[in-house]
Amino acid sequence: MESCDRRTRAYKNGKTFDQCKEIAESMNPEFKMQIDQKGKILWQEILLQVNHDELIYKLTLKYLRRDGYDIGNYKSPEVKKFNL
Repeated sequence: MESCDRRTRAYKNGKTFDQCKEIAESMNPEFKMQIDQKGKILWQEILLQVNHDELIYKLTLKYLRRDGYDIGNYKSPEVKKFNL
């Protein structure tokens, strides 16, 4: 039985999953800086900055949540700091 190897499957622009993870991780410091300056960043702004690459977009949101940011939901499509 054949299975897909996540290391060799090409996503948008021929990138592997691991390359997409690295790109998303490298973009997060810029998004964090924008959140700190403006108080929030819209999902649409993130999507534009990742050049409409859905996988990198989703990974970016995942990593922002991991780092303690509120990534919102469909009713509030924005990323901001948690209010503690």
